[in-house]
Formats: sequence, C-alpha cells, structure tokens
Amino acid sequence: MTPARETSLPNPSPTSKTARRSKAARASPREARSAAEIFGVLRIRIAQQQIAPGAKLRETDLAEEFGVSRARIRDALGALEQRGLVERIPNRGAVVTRLDLSQVFHIYDIREVLEGLAARLATQNVPNATWKEDFARFQGPLKELIERGELTEYVEHYERLRRKIIEAAGNPLLAEMLDIIFEKTQVLIRRIIILPGRPEIGRRQHAAMLQAMCRGAAEEAETIRRNGLRSARLSLEKYQHFIL
Repeated sequence: MTPARETSLPNPSPTSKTARRSKAARASPREARSAAEIFGVLRIRIAQQQIAPGAKLRETDLAEEFGVSRARIRDALGALEQRGLVERIPNRGAVVTRLDLSQVFHIYDIREVLEGLAARLATQNVPNATWKEDFARFQGPLKELIERGELTEYVEHYERLRRKIIEAAGNPLLAEMLDIIFEKTQVLIRRIIILPGRPEIGRRQHAAMLQAMCRGAAEEAETIRRNGLRSARLSLEKYQHFIL
C-alpha cells in the first residue's frame, strides 16, 4: 500500500507576508489615527475648500487613506456634522455642507457681534502695550504690502491678529463659536479681503481699532470692529455674484 502523502500548506510568499504586516500596522491602535485626528485633518481641508462644498465623503476611501476602520471614519464624520461642516443626505451619505446666500449674511451678522465682543474683552484683559507692535505694523509695513500688491502676506497678518485677539479675550465659549464660524467662512473671508479697495479699508479699520486698544478704550475698539465687519458685509452684498 502506498503510504499516505503528508499534506502541507504552502508557505506564504514574501509579498503576502509584507502585505499582511502592512495591513496589521495600519490597523494597530498605537499607530492608527484617532477619530479626533481625522476630524482635524478633514476640518482643515473643508475650511480651505480642498474638499469642495457639495462633495461626497466616502467612508471606504477615507478608511483606506487613514488606515482605520469605517467605524472610526463615521465617528470623525459625526463630529464634522455636529460642527455643521458635513450633512447626511439620504442615499448619498456624508456631503460637505454648502452655504447659501442667506446663511452667509446671517453668519456675518453674528461675526459682527462676536468679534466686537472679542475686541472689547481683549482690550480689558491684557496690558495696553500688548497691541503697540500690531498697531505699528498695521500703520506702516502692511500699508506698504498692500501698495505692492502682496495680499497673501497681508491676509496672514490679518489672521494672526484675529487669533491673538480671540486668545486675549480669554473666553473659551466665544473662541469656540468664532472657530466654528471661521471654519465655515475662511475662504469667503479671504475673498472679501482682496475685493477692490477692501485691503486698504480693512487696514485702516484695524489700525483704528488697535489704536483704541493701545489706549485701553475697550468699548471704542468694539464699536470699530463691529463697524468694520458691517462694512465687509456690505462689500459682500455688492460683489456677491463674483465671490459666492
């Protein structure tokens, strides 16, 4: 009788071993990104319109990109939905929220109140000298930037001052609310800033606000900031067909 042949499983190829190790590494809890980290990345992409309004966010594609489970992607998308950056549409899934015109104007009405409040609190909370360098910058160097047409650098200074004021205001809830607004309108804000005549108008308004802050005139700083945002809203209304 012919002895039974011993059956053995084929040795996995080096390629398949490597693939499994790579997959395991991606799924490792120590290396995989958390839902909060994924939320942070997607939040920036949406705010900067690297992902366009109305675009669909596919769980499968995102899970593959970040090397995590679809459940973790769903958690991140849920956080984005709570911030109003994503909406769930039946039969389409998660889609980047698209702002309509009325929403944009409503947001600017809210910005006027909140950023005015931030300017007042910041003036009250820190020494007057805190704003001297910023005032000097908006008085001279930024005027020269605008005259040379270097608007990207001007916008960077504007956003840096905005963050500094919000931090100095020392109100976490206010900071969170302004953060949410900024996420939704970051690209729009940049478009308004570079409208015809707006850079110089905005520079003068910020210089006036900072001058008031240097004097400790908190209510005056609030009023100037609110008037500045009202002016920006009027520009948005005038040029809405070009920037929305």
